[in-house]
Amino acid sequence: MDMIRTLVLTCAILVAGSAFAQDKGALNPKPLPPLANPDDPSLAAKELFGRREKPAALPPRALGSYARGCVAGAMAIPIDGETWQVMRLSRNRNWGHPDLIAFLQRLSAKVPQINGWPGLLMGDIAQPRGGPMITGHASHQIGLDADVWLTPMPSRRLTRAEREELSATNVVRSDWLDVDPQAWTPQHMALIRATAMERQVARIFVNPAIKKALCREAGQDRGWLTKVRPTFGHNYHFHIRLACPDGDGSCADQNPPPSGDGCGADLAQWFTPEMLHPKPTKPRPPLTLVQLPPECRRVLMAP
Repeated sequence: MDMIRTLVLTCAILVAGSAFAQDKGALNPKPLPPLANPDDPSLAAKELFGRREKPAALPPRALGSYARGCVAGAMAIPIDGETWQVMRLSRNRNWGHPDLIAFLQRLSAKVPQINGWPGLLMGDIAQPRGGPMITGHASHQIGLDADVWLTPMPSRRLTRAEREELSATNVVRSDWLDVDPQAWTPQHMALIRATAMERQVARIFVNPAIKKALCREAGQDRGWLTKVRPTFGHNYHFHIRLACPDGDGSCADQNPPPSGDGCGADLAQWFTPEMLHPKPTKPRPPLTLVQLPPECRRVLMAP
């Protein structure tokens, strides 16, 4: 029961970001109003990082942990590539650690050979300086997390309006117990498997129903499944998390995922009534700047 309570709390935090992922954007987004007292120590850090429109002109570093940190020297993935297109441009969240941006470009270039799609549609990566976000994700703070839509990139360039308004493909049934056979395809399986087998990838987050389908369809080669972790909400996209860059002592890796394929009792718990219909939980108070690594103040204030 303690494990179920922990999972409920974890998924409640992550589901909020996942639901936000399909919210429509704006063609003419309004800038956030100035803060009355930006030096207030009780001010939520998301209010500060959410107002930085450009990256910190510092050497690239992932500072802190995935859900409590920031990123220096971030770079943006171009909104258009031969094998990718960026969605929800109004959010300005196509920034990441240079290692992640290079990884996404390499992965997308392989996609036509992996599953026949023309390329990938990129969702949220991080803000220009990382850190907590005003809306959405609890993680995506150090530039090493990226959301990839479960929708193939079309063979034409999407318009700005389409990038703000189109929704990704929901591949999970309405009862949340399994994937939707009308939406889930072998191409989805091939893409997630190939991504999980990349050395830099530490974890992939998917809806539990997707994990169930992967377990069922994986065959004898199952070692990659340990990286694929079930989390509610990820039914429109899958979430890629890279390990900390080699030699970056300022970046805090997660513990390795548990051994085994993760297809047994742990997965079954996600389909219990307690998990599928959880009681409301009180939201955690937002992080303040002092709760982030000290270097994040420098990142925030850098030109």
